[in-house]
Amino acid sequence: MGLAKVDTRHPDEFLKKHEKEHKLPEKKYFKYPDSEHKKPPVPRLNEKPVMGLRTNKDFITQNAVENIVAVPRKPEKKLVDTRNGDKMLLIPSGLEPIFVNKKDFGKIPLYLEKRKEEIQKTQDEYDAYIAEHYRRGAMRKLTDEEREALISGLKQNWEHLHQQYLGLSVVIDTMPKMIHKEKLEVEMKQLEKDVELLENHRIIYIAN
Repeated sequence: MGLAKVDTRHPDEFLKKHEKEHKLPEKKYFKYPDSEHKKPPVPRLNEKPVMGLRTNKDFITQNAVENIVAVPRKPEKKLVDTRNGDKMLLIPSGLEPIFVNKKDFGKIPLYLEKRKEEIQKTQDEYDAYIAEHYRRGAMRKLTDEEREALISGLKQNWEHLHQQYLGLSVVIDTMPKMIHKEKLEVEMKQLEKDVELLENHRIIYIAN
């Protein structure tokens, strides 16, 4: 509490000119890290280059030998598609059969083979699991007659609900009518899903 206690200076240590200014560090000679790898300086006016240097290489003979030994370059396949002689490259045009001539053309890719093996392995494990439960008597396979009877019964129920739905009044102006209409729609959608499930899967197991 009270006034802040601050250490005061001695009267002889009064503030002097430029005392609070920031002092810069001492000057140091700057040198680039790659200064040792610099190119040699440009010659001055009084520095004359070395003159009179000649080579014994026969450029004409050397060029002739290189052309004789070189493998002949195959001409590019071109296509003339107009009567004026306009040309275009044949390979990028799509008229040249490139992919059918590849070694792996028509072969199943390796990643698809691996995917097929993984699917087959999963199916085998599932079949073994079902067979084990079937052996224990915990599950039984639904016969084709039972499956067809279920599908026929579900379709008859859907037809019955559909007749009720068609018999609804055109104007749905009360809450009981709205509830009844929504109930019929939900039941019909559920029957459609059940029929689709039974029709898409011929092998169905039922848990006892």
